[in-house]
Amino acid sequence: MAVSSEFRQVQLVGRKIRQLRKERRLTQTELAVRLGIQQSDLSRMEKGEYRVSLDTLFKILAEFRLGIGEFFEEIGRETITPRDMRLVRSFHALDSRAQQEVESWILDRVPLERRRRATRSVS
Repeated sequence: MAVSSEFRQVQLVGRKIRQLRKERRLTQTELAVRLGIQQSDLSRMEKGEYRVSLDTLFKILAEFRLGIGEFFEEIGRETITPRDMRLVRSFHALDSRAQQEVESWILDRVPLERRRRATRSVS
């Protein structure tokens, strides 16, 4: 459980960095140069594949003129919504067989949704 929670946090930090970069209309290369890191490392950070070091985080905060509280306040708000909680409670109310069916359906469905979104964004 701790590993998946940590993974989710890394992904949320990466998404926040991407959002800030895009809001300021910077390319990954431009931001990476400003931060003194490789573009490939920034890409991996934004995808949640690579944990942001504290040193790099402080450079990001300085670049975007944000305090650490501002940066993480927004991330904290997007972690668990009331809808998420309702879904989790409903899932836990199911018997184990029904939970397995729901989990299987979700895991089968996610790749289809990703392909559909990718196709739609290319069009």
